[in-house]
Amino acid sequence: QVQLVESGGGLVQPGGSLRLSCAVSGTTLDTYAIGWFRQAPGKEREGVSCISKRDGTKVWTGSVKGRFTISRDNAKNTVYLQMNSLKPEDTAVYYCATRNPPVCSGSAVASYWGQGTLVTVSS
Repeated sequence: QVQLVESGGGLVQPGGSLRLSCAVSGTTLDTYAIGWFRQAPGKEREGVSCISKRDGTKVWTGSVKGRFTISRDNAKNTVYLQMNSLKPEDTAVYYCATRNPPVCSGSAVASYWGQGTLVTVSS
């Protein structure tokens, strides 16, 4: 059974950094693309970034370009989201999910989701 577990969220001041982790079990990172998504209070969920063996990395949300970096450690079967220069508008619950077909471009089904980790950016 495929499972994803996010961690690393918390309270951080504006301008600070956090690194989120998405630990994947029951499959390998080569089987799926892994996307990071977020949902802020009262807003729809949006895609943030994605990583795939097939087509590399993508940033889906323009507001995080240059600040967020996605990476993966195949040995640990874990995907990371390094978030720098955090802003209050980055406050959200962050989720990771598998994508199939395993690409970050075009349409895909996000079939497995983690439980989410809360990021709060506030002074």
